[in-house]
Amino acid sequence: MRTQVIKPRIREILSKELPPELVSLLPKRWVKIGDVLLLPLRPELEPYKHRIAQVYAEVIGAKAVLRKGHIRGETRKPDYELLYGNDTVTVHVENGIKYKLDVAKIMFSPANVKERVRMANIARPDELVVDMFAGIGHLSLPIAVHCKAKVIAIEKDPYTFKFLVENIHLNKVQDRMTAYNMDNRDFPGENIADRILMGYVVKTHDFIPKALEIAKDEAIIHYHNTVPEKLMPEEPFETFKKIAREHGYDVEKLNELRIKRYAPGVWHVVLDLRVYKV
Repeated sequence: MRTQVIKPRIREILSKELPPELVSLLPKRWVKIGDVLLLPLRPELEPYKHRIAQVYAEVIGAKAVLRKGHIRGETRKPDYELLYGNDTVTVHVENGIKYKLDVAKIMFSPANVKERVRMANIARPDELVVDMFAGIGHLSLPIAVHCKAKVIAIEKDPYTFKFLVENIHLNKVQDRMTAYNMDNRDFPGENIADRILMGYVVKTHDFIPKALEIAKDEAIIHYHNTVPEKLMPEEPFETFKKIAREHGYDVEKLNELRIKRYAPGVWHVVLDLRVYKV
């Protein structure tokens, strides 16, 4: 999934159809997920949006074009506008993994690629990994495919879960990856996980008690959350440590990485933490 730079052919075609002052406003960059294009479009280009999308699709080779929007709600649904084509289901291949998804309805962030690649080398084959916010298998498929670890993947949204199950079969890891369609707080497992993925943002701290319940002693938790830059580097570790201690655990920070800028002055970060039963 690469962010691309505008091709001369696109400018050449549209410069004959658009007012000259709008040609310079054409999107210079875009993201291609499988054969679906995500295109940022300025309001000034609104009257020409469908034609612009068609030209980008034809020159770049995409079956559908979505106008980039926001990610909303508890299950992190994209709010995108379909500008061209009618089929937004695609298979995106990254790091040897096939991700099937509906780009119009399921978030797949290009900025998270380094974290997905990192997960491909993070676990041992003898580990049991629990992914509390599995999505389509964004972070846990690399672990099942490349690390050969056992994975329990939990996804609440039924539509997203359908693709998670398909991706498990598509990548031929059904012998070591099991999917559950439920709220992770209802998952019955206790003291089972060697490693836990918490790939969520904004309210991830609400799920720390459940993660601790699932974790074995000395388990590693990959804890994602959003944090205002002015509270770093103390946060979000201090919040995790406080909640952990309230539940009888101590915690050691092994690593901290910035994933991407989430909003002005706010970062999406991931902490690698080891938890100990006190």
